[in-house]
Amino acid sequence: MKKQREKEILSLLVDRRRIEVTELSALLGVSQVTIRKDLDQLEKMHMIKRVHGFAQLSSEDDINSRLAWHYEEKTKIAEKAAELISDGDTVFIENGSCCALAALTIASAKKNVTIVTNSAFIADYIRNEPNVQIVLLGGIYQKESQCLVGPMIRESAMNYNVKYCMIGTDGWNEKIGFTNKDQMRAQAVRDMAASAEQVVVLTESDKFSAAGTVPLNLSRCRVSVLTDRNLSEEVKEKLKAQQIEIMTA
Repeated sequence: MKKQREKEILSLLVDRRRIEVTELSALLGVSQVTIRKDLDQLEKMHMIKRVHGFAQLSSEDDINSRLAWHYEEKTKIAEKAAELISDGDTVFIENGSCCALAALTIASAKKNVTIVTNSAFIADYIRNEPNVQIVLLGGIYQKESQCLVGPMIRESAMNYNVKYCMIGTDGWNEKIGFTNKDQMRAQAVRDMAASAEQVVVLTESDKFSAAGTVPLNLSRCRVSVLTDRNLSEEVKEKLKAQQIEIMTA
């Protein structure tokens, strides 16, 4: 029941951005005390913010806010991503909401794993997990996305050779492939991907109906997609034609 309430709270906030605790109590049929406990938990998970009797999401660019969007689908994707990782593995995980949930699931489910990331958010998000070592790649700090970018990412990433690099995407286009909205974040993805045997794109299926402005240029990489079960057959065929493996959660 608690998990279901949390999902319902997040769904309401995605629709309305901000809602009173008293209204949440009435809509979900539980006491305000119970709602406040639920909100406390969601706030600890960086999903929402509490402000003077209200719960709210941040700006859409803030990763704290993006965690709430399609939360159920992202959770399933994260759980499937964790199945790719074994105890003792080292994995690259790039900045993003799906990636953050995958990092948390891997850190909590596996033993003695090392997560190498350019995301200060992810490093903080999983810092209390006892069985994970966190390596934060250096670079220029972007305040809104809470990630590190720039030439130092490439220099640091070159010191590793890992099986998987897990990345997010802002969209996809048949002609140019996976995209990002930010040039420097896109370059950070390329630099991390170059040190991995396989790139795994973690994304909800609705991203395939949109596209960012900056191509990730992953044509030289072995690429697979891990998404939800709502991916259209048309997109599946196009991805397969480009030799991209599809995994669904």
